[in-house]
Amino acid sequence: MASSDTTPDSAPLMKATSHGVFQGDSPLHYALPLVILQMCLVLVLTRVLAYLLKPLRQPRVVAEIVGGVLLGPSALGRNEAYLHVVFPPRSLTVLDTLANLGLLFFLFLVGLELDLNSLRRTGKKAVCIAMAGISLPFILGIGVSFVLIGTISGGVDEGPFIVFMGVAMSITAFPVLARILAELKLLTTDVGKMAMSAAAVNDVVAWILLALAVALTGTGRSPLVALWVFLCASGFVILCSFLVPRVFKWMSQRCPNGEPVDELYVCVTLGGVLAASFVTDTIGIHALFGAFVVGVLIPKEGAFAGALVEKVEDLVSGLFLPLYFVSSGLKTNVASIKGARSWGLFVLVFVSACFGKIAGSVGVCLVCKIPFMEALAIGLLMNTKGLVEIIVLNIGKDRGVLNDETFAILVLMALLTTFITTPLVVAVYKPAKTPSNSEYKHRALDRRGSSTSPFRMLFCFHSVRNLPTMINLIEVLRGTGKREVLLVHAMHLMELSERSSAILMVHKARKNGLPFWKKDTNSGSDQIVVAFEAFQQLSRVTIWPTTAISAMTSMHEDICSGAESNRAAMIILPFHKHLRLDGQLETTRAEYRHVNRKVLEHAPCSVGILVDRGFGGTSHIAASNVNSLVTVLFFGGHDDHEALAYGARMAEHPGINLIVVRFLLNPGGTSVPPGSITIDIQESTPDDNVIEDFKKNFALKYNTVNYEERMVSDVAETAEMIREYGRSNLFLVGRMPEGEVVGFLKNNSECPEMGPVGNFLISPSFTTAASVLVVQQYHTQLSLLSLASLKEDETVDRVDS
Repeated sequence: MASSDTTPDSAPLMKATSHGVFQGDSPLHYALPLVILQMCLVLVLTRVLAYLLKPLRQPRVVAEIVGGVLLGPSALGRNEAYLHVVFPPRSLTVLDTLANLGLLFFLFLVGLELDLNSLRRTGKKAVCIAMAGISLPFILGIGVSFVLIGTISGGVDEGPFIVFMGVAMSITAFPVLARILAELKLLTTDVGKMAMSAAAVNDVVAWILLALAVALTGTGRSPLVALWVFLCASGFVILCSFLVPRVFKWMSQRCPNGEPVDELYVCVTLGGVLAASFVTDTIGIHALFGAFVVGVLIPKEGAFAGALVEKVEDLVSGLFLPLYFVSSGLKTNVASIKGARSWGLFVLVFVSACFGKIAGSVGVCLVCKIPFMEALAIGLLMNTKGLVEIIVLNIGKDRGVLNDETFAILVLMALLTTFITTPLVVAVYKPAKTPSNSEYKHRALDRRGSSTSPFRMLFCFHSVRNLPTMINLIEVLRGTGKREVLLVHAMHLMELSERSSAILMVHKARKNGLPFWKKDTNSGSDQIVVAFEAFQQLSRVTIWPTTAISAMTSMHEDICSGAESNRAAMIILPFHKHLRLDGQLETTRAEYRHVNRKVLEHAPCSVGILVDRGFGGTSHIAASNVNSLVTVLFFGGHDDHEALAYGARMAEHPGINLIVVRFLLNPGGTSVPPGSITIDIQESTPDDNVIEDFKKNFALKYNTVNYEERMVSDVAETAEMIREYGRSNLFLVGRMPEGEVVGFLKNNSECPEMGPVGNFLISPSFTTAASVLVVQQYHTQLSLLSLASLKEDETVDRVDS
């Protein structure tokens, strides 16, 4: 009798670890080193493919499906030696177990982000689009299944096969769709919102259909078995719907915002997911359903659900999930699609799936009076397949419902439909650009005059760290008793996650472009919300909050379009470095620097970059308590005019003491340094006119405003005079000042985009506790010198110490 310790290919089961090559063991004959090699191979290949497909704006799932197929018998697996060394048959049990474990927790995360409450509020249009997008492809799938049964799928159990084909045709991948919408910046459009809502409904219905399909698959037993499976599964869901929300609501109440989640609660949750998966596997509807049901039923309010996502997602989606695509790819042999008949059947499946999904969705959209191009875009978006499709196909393959050829055809169909979604939507749907508003006159502070139109500013911030200084800046800008209304648009900049699952992003994506606080009872838990609501109550400033979610490479587009649509006079951006406890500046994220440079280049209005050293302290100062010294360093040029206009506006606040220092070249000093600009000062210059206007309107009116002129001869004298004002609370400087004196300061260029004066004020050699606002005035075309400073190679950001 054969030993129970042998595999079907007559080789002993693999031991876990080897003794090493020096003792004669090959690591590839042992389970642990072999699975490590497999994981490394998978990660490298999928990441390289994702990088190569990024210019085509393809979601990462496409790279992972392609990577899995390439590692399998369709490509590299044609080499038998490779297949037997890297993916020997006896190693596949370990690989499949790890892949399914990762998939199990991934589907728990999918469920965790699916909010049943928001699903109940889904509009009738979205529900109708979802049902049409399921019904028509499902019917076509049934028709196609009879064709396949008569050709390449003869001998299969017809009932389960028909249901599996219908489900495979009618699925829309909700997470993949959200990623595509985010990449195309369609999340806040009517098309994006409708597609997201319809896809969420589609997702839930697809899982119910899949559960039904799995219940029908059996080993030829009586139909009563399928009935028992269905009844037990229903009982399990009902029991969970009573227990899970209550248990996790109790846990969530003991996990306040801002506090770390108790490790015991996380452990209990993950154990509960595994237990639920065991129960559903025992019932016979696959372990994945148990994990998904627990995720769906966990309450989404409070910090607990978000903390679970943060703790589980990166390991699952980054490490284990790609294994599932390889596990699937090893079962996919494109070479099994042979001859004209098989490829003809592939075309039939592909066209039926696309036509059913697109025609069903477009038809209902047109009935709902949605314009044709928007309806077509929604139809194309609903045609997105992805991970859920691959799961369905793999369950069908494992249950013996799909043979090798049918499986390969359906995997290729899923891959191709997802691949064509982005280019087709880009080609078909062009969101209407916000028309250039003729009222958008005030793109800068300088020369604004006595306009009574609202004064609009766009403040951008990355995190809570940026808020105190930002709020204090708004406070001093509003003045007191002004005739103008100050409108502030506060934009919370959030990076579009590159996580393969993008589940956390899916949750955030629905808020893209929308206010980051809502008028509800739960809003008080968010620090950002508290800060802004308190400030609005204490002041007369109107704040319009928005959230922008983008990849770092395109974040500047959201900022510029936000300024354009809100007709802002100035954009305020946080500097890419923050203040350490020792008083030095440390790089927060180098990518923020790229964003700032792009905004400076493309902004539709003036721009200020704020180097935050704690202007006004760590909390909002009431108007009566403001007492700050603001210094404008004036050298000349348009950017300095804008900085002066900004300072002049601040001067109207009674708590601001403003000093304007104009630097002039000492005629009796040394010769003019090379590279400086010589100006004939015999006639009145624009700088002189600006200064005269300022003195007449502010310096003579307000006793809190001082104007000084300092004569300098060289760089040492210039630096020394600037240091005299080091006790200021805020420096205002132009980004690219002009004039003879500026040539003295053009040596330090660690951050060329900050200009010569800005660079000096943030250099380690200049010791101050003052924040710095570097201002660039709006021009339809930046000067060559200004553009050159934005194009210079970025020096390596270093921690100044």
